[in-house]
Amino acid sequence: MFAPGPNSPIKNTDYRLVLPFYAYAALSFLLATIIISTDVGAFTQYHFNAKALAVTHTMALGWGTMMILGASHQLFPVLIEGKLYSNFLAHSSFILGALSIPLLIYGFYTFNFGVLAQTGAVGINLAVIAYLLNLLLSIKDSKSRNVHAVSAFTAVIWLLSTTLIGLLLLFNFQHPFLPEASVHYLSLHAHMGIIGWFLLMVVGVGARLIPMFLISKYENKKTLWWVYGLINAGLTLYIYVFFTDNHAILSLAPIALIAIALALFASFIYKAYQKRIRKSVDEQVKTSLLSVGMLSIPLVVILAFVILMANWGHRQFLTLYGFSIFFGWISAIIIGMTFKTLPFIVWNKVYHKIAGLGKTPNPKDLFKNNLFMGNIIAYVLGFMIFCAGILLTDTVLLNIGATLLLINAVLYNANVFFILFHQAKLK
Repeated sequence: MFAPGPNSPIKNTDYRLVLPFYAYAALSFLLATIIISTDVGAFTQYHFNAKALAVTHTMALGWGTMMILGASHQLFPVLIEGKLYSNFLAHSSFILGALSIPLLIYGFYTFNFGVLAQTGAVGINLAVIAYLLNLLLSIKDSKSRNVHAVSAFTAVIWLLSTTLIGLLLLFNFQHPFLPEASVHYLSLHAHMGIIGWFLLMVVGVGARLIPMFLISKYENKKTLWWVYGLINAGLTLYIYVFFTDNHAILSLAPIALIAIALALFASFIYKAYQKRIRKSVDEQVKTSLLSVGMLSIPLVVILAFVILMANWGHRQFLTLYGFSIFFGWISAIIIGMTFKTLPFIVWNKVYHKIAGLGKTPNPKDLFKNNLFMGNIIAYVLGFMIFCAGILLTDTVLLNIGATLLLINAVLYNANVFFILFHQAKLK
């Protein structure tokens, strides 16, 4: 899967650098669902409230970002056909992020943007800088410049831009120095993270991982470069429109560019699926394929918001938009890819040196499939019911959906830690 050949310049990243990210992300996912289940009423209010901010940043930083950082420490050497430059920088990015994220989340949860939250924001920026520096030096020592590596590196630049803006907004809450109030810049901050960091990273790396797991013969680098260019062009145009306050029609142009990029990406994945060598597709990859379909949900929601906001309350559309991003396609692809990547990393840790001493289990045997299936069922039902609850502002549906999402997170965590604590079993 990620294993290099004996004469390959690629070096497997030390599992001790990678596994803490997986554990931290899993616990963050659980925390986010606990916060939701204790007060679903926060999702019937204006989106700028303490609980919503805490959940959003727990999902964005603790769940999505920490998981991607961890997995990419393992994957990036494969993308660049080289090795990770520095273990120290990798450890630093984890420690800084792990210590800083709770400070920021606590600040949002208590609606206190003072020293604790600001310290957390500074630490998060330092974590991202350590990670970006590690990737930059790794690429510098590598001869490969493929679209996947370039997408990942560009995504981290957008991530740093996002966290820097977030830091400025926190200080602006306490000591105003920007031309507008911090709330005015929230959509800019959010979309730089969602499109520049998450979307570009997920699309760039997903275009490498999904065909690899399907064992597909399909390859079209030209399409992927178009996807890369359209996503960056769409986000850049969005920033231009945000600061120039141009006509509403021009504001639809970034949506159109992103939509074209997603259509091209979906077409790429579909063709990779069609030309796969492995005809049977396991549930983990199916879940990741589902996430490709979920990419369209935020676009549909935002278009509905633009079209209908004049005739219907727009609060639920904004809430649904954010929820469908973090609990929709980001969570779907992470849940699916967790059980394709984590078992291999742990298998390599446990069995690499003793593989010839007896019959070892396959990596897929390291997790409980019944837990995974329960995880997926609870996730899909919880997501759909919670979305309906948001649209209808129905607390009964929201509570049912939140309970299912909490069950999903518990099952996910149980499976993740079952893998992490796996002990050698030779036959």
